[in-house]
Amino acid sequence: MTGGVVPGPDGKPRCPWGLSTEDYVRYHDEEWGRPVHGDDALFERLCLEAFQSGLSWITILRRREGFRLAFDGFKIASVAEFTDADEERLLADPGIIRNRAKVKATVANARVLADWPAGELDALIWSYAPDPAARPAPRTIADVPAVTDESTALAKDLKKRGLRFIGPTTAYALMQACGLVDDHLSECVARRA
Repeated sequence: MTGGVVPGPDGKPRCPWGLSTEDYVRYHDEEWGRPVHGDDALFERLCLEAFQSGLSWITILRRREGFRLAFDGFKIASVAEFTDADEERLLADPGIIRNRAKVKATVANARVLADWPAGELDALIWSYAPDPAARPAPRTIADVPAVTDESTALAKDLKKRGLRFIGPTTAYALMQACGLVDDHLSECVARRA
């Protein structure tokens, strides 16, 4: 396999990673690489990418509704109010990934972000979107980086502002998922024009 597009169940060319399960097909076609705005929506993606660290994305994707229930829809103001008892509740919740460091980081990050003015997280994250004209469309999976200068700078900036459990790879996955970059392969049906 060259790592290029592969025909999906409907015969349309897609990124090969997006075809392994029906969940992935739907996520690939309808969500990944589409612009996401709003502090709470970006907080959710940031948290899910952090929870994914060391795991496969399908594990997170299949538990996404459980995460949303457990973390009150990822409303920053609400999660910032979580107590030690809430953290223990989360660590006992089989609907999410029960990793103490990741749960604590999510609550701590919400507390930091709750003090930011509305729209600041959105503006900050999107300020790191590279110029699409400067990035050729990837032709194969091998052309898609895991880390970029922008993701390294974004991770550093978020850490400097007090956020935890965010590194350059997680930041780049966030950038891909939220449409700051379009890493759908050049011949993929889901690639934006």
